[in-house]
Amino acid sequence: MDQMPVDKKLMDILACPKCKGNVKEQSMFITCNKCKLAYPILDKDIPDMLIEDAWPLEKAKKAKFRHTIKI
Repeated sequence: MDQMPVDKKLMDILACPKCKGNVKEQSMFITCNKCKLAYPILDKDIPDMLIEDAWPLEKAKKAKFRHTIKI
């Protein structure tokens, strides 16, 4: 599955919903290093920024920032 980047304008305003800190895009996730959370990007370009759907950052790293979640 080809990964499309999340729209730059959206990335400019996105923040971690838990700490309100900076996030960055890493393959199929939006990551927060402060909270050690990785939010999956669904359907190639839709960030799922719900805290309850976030992966621990270590789990995302082990998965090489890839997932098979479908919407």
